[in-house]
Amino acid sequence: MFQFDIKTFVVNPLQENCYIVSDESKECVIIDCGAFFEEERNAIVDYIRHQELKPIHLLCTHAHFDHVFGAGTIYQHFGLKPKMHHDDEFLYLATNEQTTAMMGASINLQVPPVGAFLNDGDIIRFGNHQLRVLHVPGHSPGGVLFYCEEEKVAFSGDTLFRMSVGRTDLQRGSWTELMNSMHRIVDKLPEDTIVYTGHGPKTIIRDELSMNPYLK
Repeated sequence: MFQFDIKTFVVNPLQENCYIVSDESKECVIIDCGAFFEEERNAIVDYIRHQELKPIHLLCTHAHFDHVFGAGTIYQHFGLKPKMHHDDEFLYLATNEQTTAMMGASINLQVPPVGAFLNDGDIIRFGNHQLRVLHVPGHSPGGVLFYCEEEKVAFSGDTLFRMSVGRTDLQRGSWTELMNSMHRIVDKLPEDTIVYTGHGPKTIIRDELSMNPYLK
C-alpha cells in the first residue's frame, strides 16, 4: 500500500516549518531544516531514526538563516549537504551575519558546504515519488518551490503563505519578481494543490486564487 507522509516541525524563534517527507520505501527528504535549539535538532533526528527513515536529500527552498540553522545537524548525523539554488549561495555562506543583522544575536554556526545547486525544472527523486523544482525568486533571488505532482502537494518556502506572500525588503529581494513568481505558481499548479508554507498553516491554491489579496 502506498504511503506519503509529511511530518512538520515548527522550529527556532521565527517559528519556521521544517518538513520531513517520506513514503513506503522509507526514503525521505528533509526540507528547510531550520532547527536551532538542541531539543529541536534532537527531535528531528529522533523522529527519523524512530521511523527507520533513510534521508537522501536535504533541500532548501531558500537560504535565509531561519531555514538553514539545522543544516549542520543533518550533515553530522546523516552526511547530507544542503541543496539550493545557486542564487542563494551568498545568503547561505552569510548565515551568521544574517542572524546578527535580523536578531541582534552573535553566533558562530558552522554550516556544511553546499551539496548541489538546483535549477528550474530539476527533478528530485526519493522512494516512489519525485519533486519538481520551480524557481520562484522575489523573497530571495534563489527561492524555489518543490512540487509533487502525484500527491498534489507543494512546498513554497517563504514565497507564498496562506492569504499572504513573503517580504521583499531583505537583501536582493524584489517585489516585481515576487509577484511574477506568485502568478507563475498559480499558473503551474492545479487548483487542488495543497501548499505547505515556510511559516504558518498550509493552504490550497484554490483558496489563494479566490482570497489572496496579492493575486487580485
